[in-house]
Amino acid sequence: MKTVKEVMTTDTVTVTLQDNIFEAAIKMRDNDTGFIPVIDSNDSKQLLGVITDRDLVIRGYADKHAGSTSVQTVMSTDIRAVSENTSVDEAAELMAAGQIRRLPVTNGKKLIGIVSIGDLAVRNIFADEAGEALSGISQQHLH
Repeated sequence: MKTVKEVMTTDTVTVTLQDNIFEAAIKMRDNDTGFIPVIDSNDSKQLLGVITDRDLVIRGYADKHAGSTSVQTVMSTDIRAVSENTSVDEAAELMAAGQIRRLPVTNGKKLIGIVSIGDLAVRNIFADEAGEALSGISQQHLH
């Protein structure tokens, strides 16, 4: 059985609490992502939360926060993460059940990667579960 470690992305772009929301937005643009983990430092890489492009819009700019506002103001801290030994089907089920597109992968509290629905689908691993997860997420956001 394949594990998340075998399919996850390991070159993860991150921010720390010292970064502001403008810097997070620039990293999202430059790295073509809408999801950035927040870590305590580049040395220990303890996962503290995540910022999505939606967080920047809803909790940041829509609430009239300046670009210099700390990422801590807009980040989500109620996040789900999986260990590197989690099976890909467990990850796909968790993503489908929680309507989650991306999961941080941790070793203890240390961020070691990200697994996305795309990682599961592109690599043809449990394509049915990944497809169902993506379908469920997409349907929920269509009104």
